Amino acid sequence: MRLWPLLLLAGCAAQPIVLADRPPPDQHVPDYARRPFEPFSRTNAIAIAMREWRAFGSAIDDGPPRAEPPGPQRTDNQPGLWQRVGDYWWFGLDAGSREGGLTPRYDETGAPYPDAAPAWSAAFIAYIMRAAGAGPGFTYSPLHADYINAAANGIGVLQAGAPDRVAPVPGDIICLPRGEAQNLRFQDLPANRFTAHCDLVVAASPAELTVVGGNVGASVTMKHVPVAAGLLAPAGRVLDSRYAWFAVLRVHYDAP
Repeated sequence: MRLWPLLLLAGCAAQPIVLADRPPPDQHVPDYARRPFEPFSRTNAIAIAMREWRAFGSAIDDGPPRAEPPGPQRTDNQPGLWQRVGDYWWFGLDAGSREGGLTPRYDETGAPYPDAAPAWSAAFIAYIMRAAGAGPGFTYSPLHADYINAAANGIGVLQAGAPDRVAPVPGDIICLPRGEAQNLRFQDLPANRFTAHCDLVVAASPAELTVVGGNVGASVTMKHVPVAAGLLAPAGRVLDSRYAWFAVLRVHYDAP
C-alpha cells in the first residue's frame, strides 16, 4: 500500500506537458486569400493598394518628410478609417498575434492610447500581400525589417536587390531605413531588427516611380520617386533627396 503514492507520483511525472495549441496562422483569413481563388498576382496587389488609397481620400505627398499629425487630427483616427487600419492589423498579422487586435485609436484591449499609436505601415504591406494571395510565402510581421531580412535571405516570395542594380517594376516593394538605422546600407542585410518604411510600386517609368504606402501623413498616401533608367540609385547615389531608399524587394508573383 505504501507504494501507491510513489507509483502515482511516478505516473504523473511520466506524463508529457501539453501546451495549448496555437491557431493556424491563417485561420482568420477568408478562403479567397487563403486558398487562394486566384494566383498571387501583381495586378491584384496593385489594385488592392489603389483601392485603399482611394478610400483614404487619394492623398499625394511629394513634399519633404514631415512629422505625423497629433492625436485626433490624424486621418487614421477618424470614424471609418481607424477601423479600416484595424483591418490591416487583423488581416495582415497571423491569427493569435497580439498586434492583430491593434487600431490607431485603441490598443488590443480596447483602451485608448495615452500617447502615439503603433506605426501601421508594415501591417498595410502585409495586408496587401495577404489579400493578394501571397499565403505562407510572405513574412507577416508588425516590422518591415522582418520581411526585408527574409527577402535578403531569399525566403518566400520576396528577393532583395540593391537600388543601384535592380529597377523596381509595378508590384515590387521599395524600402528605406529610419531612426537609428538610417545609415543602414543594402550590403548590411540581413541585419538585426531595425526601423524601416516600405511602399508598394503601383506604376513605373524610366524617370519616375509611383508608390503607395500606409501611415504616411497618418493616411494611405501616394508618392512619386525619381529614378534614372529605372534605378533608384544609379552609380550608387540615391536620386531622391527626401528618402534614402536602400532596398528593392522583387516580388515573385505567380501570374503576370
